[in-house]
Order: sequence, then structure tokens, then C-alpha cells
Amino acid sequence: MGRGPSIEGRKNASDARRGQAFTKLARDIRVAARSGLPDPANNARLRAAVDKALVANMPKDSIERAIRRGAGLEGGAVEEIRYEGYGPGGVALLIDCLSDNPQRSVADVRHALSKHGGNLGTSGSVAFQFQRSGVVVIDSAGDAGIEEKVLEVALDAGADDVQNEAGQSTVLCAPEQFEALHKALQDAGLPIAHAAVEMLAANRVPVPAEALQPLRDLLDWLHDLDDVHEVFHNALLPDAQD
Repeated sequence: MGRGPSIEGRKNASDARRGQAFTKLARDIRVAARSGLPDPANNARLRAAVDKALVANMPKDSIERAIRRGAGLEGGAVEEIRYEGYGPGGVALLIDCLSDNPQRSVADVRHALSKHGGNLGTSGSVAFQFQRSGVVVIDSAGDAGIEEKVLEVALDAGADDVQNEAGQSTVLCAPEQFEALHKALQDAGLPIAHAAVEMLAANRVPVPAEALQPLRDLLDWLHDLDDVHEVFHNALLPDAQD
């Protein structure tokens, strides 16, 4: 009878996943620090990146080192790169990378797409199908009281829409309203599960049955690449909307 993975093996795999997550978080912090002041109190994007790292239990010295590197005080520069392409079933993809080696990044992304029946597109070939939007997701657990409070606070803070589904309230707003909206919802004591400015698909498209598993495999592959920060798509998946 075969034996399962050893405790040491499981620990090593867990440590590897944790290290990969910290690498992605550090790159996000570096780019955010480079985009404005290297002070979370005066840089909303950096503050959001640091908060995300703290939630993931990233060590504070690693966070501070990433901020210093982003400010140019040590280490090399990290670039923000967006690749556009198509996956299985003609699904449109936006792949945002944070990289200190663009040649490596594009090679990795191109390989992932070609291996799963997709292809890399030219700049502008896909982006027009998406719209930049602020997104705040709140765990409402189907509680009508929480949903009503979310709606009240969100609309007062300039939200464009509030959607209640599957025990969550999703608040959408223009990117320039995101920071004020996020703060208003935080100050109201609402349980925020996710907050970011994202690229949302204008229209979701159904995926042919034969393309579903290849698409899921591609998305998993892309998310596992060290340089990939976010992946946005316009697929309407059977058991999820994003």
C-alpha cells in the first residue's frame, strides 16, 4: 500500500506556496511605492498593498524592505506589464505582471497560452472589452440588515452599483471614487473581504463545454507564474462569475 506525502514534504510544499505568495505581494508593494510617496499614510495604493501583505502574515521587515526597493533605495526596478490574449473557447484575457525581467515574463505567458490552446495578442486587441472599476466585496452572509447598511453607506459615498449574491455584497464605483468609498465602508465597520481597482469585463461570454477544463488549467497555470500579478477574463463560468 502506497504511503502519502510525508509531514516534511507537505510542509515544504506549504512553505513554497507561502514564499511564492510573499514574492507577489512584495512586487506589488515595490510598484506601489514607486508610483507615489514611499509612505503608506500618504499613498493609498501602497497602503492597500501593505494591508494585503499584513493580512497574509508577511513579515514586517520584508514589507519595509519591499518599500525601500520600490523607492529606489536598494535593489532593481520592477515594471508593470500588461499582456493581452485569448484562451480556450476564445475567452479574452488581460494578464498583469510585475517583473524585473520583461523577456522572461512574456516568454512564460506565451508558453502558458500556447500550451493550453490560447495565443498572445497585440496591445489593444482585448483591453477594449474591459472597463477599469473600483470593487469592494463585503461578507453579508445574506443578512438583510448588513445589505441595507452596505447600500446606504455605498450610495452616500458615490458608488455606481451594489450587487447582492451568494452571501456577499459587491460594491462598484469609478476608480477615482475607490479610496473614499473603501474608507467609508471601513469606517462603517462592515466586514470587507476584498477591495481593489480591477478590470471588469463589459460582457461575459459562455464557454464551450470542451474548453472549460483547459481554461481552468490555463488560469491556474498563469496564477502560479511568479511574475503574474492579476488575471482578468470575460468567461461566464458555470460555478463562478469571475
